[in-house]
Amino acid sequence: MDQQRILMGVVGRPHGVRGLVRVHSYAAVPADLASYGPLSDDRGGSWTLAWRGEGIAQLTDASGNTMRDRDQAASLVNRKLYVTRDRLPAPDEDEFYLSDLIGMAAIERAADGGRTIGSVVAVHDYGAGPSLELEGGVFLPFTRACVPEVSLADRRLVVVLPDEVEVQDEAAPVESMS
Repeated sequence: MDQQRILMGVVGRPHGVRGLVRVHSYAAVPADLASYGPLSDDRGGSWTLAWRGEGIAQLTDASGNTMRDRDQAASLVNRKLYVTRDRLPAPDEDEFYLSDLIGMAAIERAADGGRTIGSVVAVHDYGAGPSLELEGGVFLPFTRACVPEVSLADRRLVVVLPDEVEVQDEAAPVESMS
């Protein structure tokens, strides 16, 4: 995924018979999704969103056409909606967007320095909280227990591997994590 686009919502099932859809917003204030302007989707389309109720929206495409009926609305189910990074507010000093983690080195916590486990290739969130996918198919829950430290400046994160996760020992050692 393009790191300049941030996933901000997903179109859900149709609502009623007049082309409205449920939209799950990932914005800190869900209603703010409409204020970011045109949203791009995962298929190259552009959409304007207007809220018609809590979690219920009308979508208009780039040509000015709105979804008129339930069948048209159903064709948008599971469509991912993105905003370009420059239209979002800057995160606070101790905050970041999950997309910022992509490409970061994952370093195993150890008293004598850690080893590089791999870099983050994707961040997934299927509803139970985010998880990190590392090179080599390693998946870790993105929790303080597994990822106690994130350093945006150094482009690395410290990880504590759960007992159930095994990583091949091909990883290279790194300098002390003081």
